[in-house]
Amino acid sequence: MNEVQHEIQHDHRRLGRELELFDTDPLIGAGLPYWLPDGAVVRHTVEEYIRSVERRAGYQHVYSPVLGKRELYEISGHWQHYSDDMFPPMDLGAEQVVLRPSLCPTHALIYRSRAHSYRELPLRMAEIGGMYRSEMSGALGGLTRVRAITLNDAHIFCTLDQVPAEAQAALQLIRDAYAALGIEAARFRLSLPGPGGKYVDKPEMWERATRMLREVLDASGLEYEEAEGEAAFYGPKIDVQIADPAGRESTLSTVQIDFHQPEQFGLEYIGADGARHRPVMVHRSIVGSLERVMAHLIEQHGGAFPAWLAPVQVAVLPVGEDEAGAARAFHELCLDLGLRSEVRDPERGSLGARIREARLVPYQAVIGGREAAAGAVAIRLRDGRKLEPMSVAEAGKRIGERVAARGRGLWDE
Repeated sequence: MNEVQHEIQHDHRRLGRELELFDTDPLIGAGLPYWLPDGAVVRHTVEEYIRSVERRAGYQHVYSPVLGKRELYEISGHWQHYSDDMFPPMDLGAEQVVLRPSLCPTHALIYRSRAHSYRELPLRMAEIGGMYRSEMSGALGGLTRVRAITLNDAHIFCTLDQVPAEAQAALQLIRDAYAALGIEAARFRLSLPGPGGKYVDKPEMWERATRMLREVLDASGLEYEEAEGEAAFYGPKIDVQIADPAGRESTLSTVQIDFHQPEQFGLEYIGADGARHRPVMVHRSIVGSLERVMAHLIEQHGGAFPAWLAPVQVAVLPVGEDEAGAARAFHELCLDLGLRSEVRDPERGSLGARIREARLVPYQAVIGGREAAAGAVAIRLRDGRKLEPMSVAEAGKRIGERVAARGRGLWDE
């Protein structure tokens, strides 16, 4: 298969429709995809995985509104430096509100709503929340460039001394998540400011933040490139770049150091000396936007997701109607084990046709007369391997273990 054929075959827009993962409608609008049941299952599984990783790493989850007063984004600097990418304000009486282009200002306000001691820091705040970008129609493309974005975002409020360790830990979370999801980083980039007036004019702040991120990258042993003009308006960042099957690069994950917004919002904590001090904000996104990571996962796996991500993990295939009862019983066992199971009855076609139909399902459990009588199943793996019949309890247990391990392999290798 040449590169063009591979690109077409694995284009997430085509696969998304063929596999009924997501779609769009002109009445909803360009850049505003909706999720179909199978796609929603994969997305939800990714979200829950990220939340579980964050909980283990000491993050606290919040929810915040997607609307905010224009004044909020004037204080944060978004209105001055980023308004071209924001939707126009909406008048509500004497106030103007906007759809947020970022979650960091609301997280800063959540931090500011309570007094904090140095003993609480680092305080790690995470959210999978919506934000909106006013992308031009010509820039939109499938799930990779959309107008309604669901961001896996987090902000760590910490002391200056804690910044390197927190930034390095965030970078390690990204690398661990990539390993579990089957994502390969194309390269790591240190994104720096460029010429022009779109960046906050505080040279000393930029120099300090850039120096710290270089130290983090060097300590991680990662090769990286520096790119001018790619920084956020308030600070430099580490960008983790990914590539699609055609070799086109995009940014998926980031780690950023921000001295600007804590100052703008007057954020404080009480230090060991009893005095008020300014915290630093470390911005961090493990998988970036859910839309972009889903596009990459669809293309990376061609719809054949790792078992723990698959919309249907077990397809139960009774050979005939006489095995329907045994098939239902194994299906119920799978559900009890937390597996996503589906019975595909003979009325849907011959056994061969149903096996072909279930080609992307990791585990196909075939139950014929012999298996039904013995309380067993014959497992076929998506890669074509056929396992010896085993008891329903053993099959459920071993499939459950493989799914829980979040590995790439389908069976014990």
